[in-house]
Amino acid sequence: MRLVIAEDNALLREGLVLLLTSAGHDVVAVVGTGPEVLPALLAHRPDVAVLDVRMPPDFRDEGLRAALAARKQIPGLPVLVLSQYVEESYAAELLGGGAGGLGYLLKDRVGRVDEFLDALERVAAGGTALDPEVVTELLTRRRDSPLDSLTPREREVLKLMAEGHDNATIAGALVVTERAVHKHIGNVFLKLGLPPSDSGHRRVLAVLTYLNNQGGRVERP
Repeated sequence: MRLVIAEDNALLREGLVLLLTSAGHDVVAVVGTGPEVLPALLAHRPDVAVLDVRMPPDFRDEGLRAALAARKQIPGLPVLVLSQYVEESYAAELLGGGAGGLGYLLKDRVGRVDEFLDALERVAAGGTALDPEVVTELLTRRRDSPLDSLTPREREVLKLMAEGHDNATIAGALVVTERAVHKHIGNVFLKLGLPPSDSGHRRVLAVLTYLNNQGGRVERP
């Protein structure tokens, strides 16, 4: 697939290029500052954009802003955002549009090559890939919400759903049948007051949108 990489750290940037080209992908553009991101995405219209959240000149949310702007001009552009820390507000804003092809990973995840490449493939295919630590934050910070009514097993299923895993993978991780997973997912949707659809990435996005809009926004550091 064709990729644009936006990362200001030269070592990580070159590492990403080497990793992705070695995996058979085509890196069509590499940029290191916020103002360069959107023009590169519009010029190359890649299959996936891999973007750092905080970039020069201000090191705030330049990469995220560029990603959101690009998806307005290129609807459905798959974006995999990388961040140094768990920043819930960034994940919430990225997912707030209610469309697929989105990922939010901690940079440490890049070192786990198989996990990173798997997440990239899921995002490129229109799915989602949320870092497990981000999902944990989303699940544990909510108070006085319908999440409190979920059983421990249902919370495990919801967490794996939010990471972007399909029913077969969830069943394998929890050592249960796919039928049991399907039943748990139905219970989760029922308790959260969501449509009972269990198809594709829409179920994940619905859950994440619900979670991200409970209890108000989290202030950025």
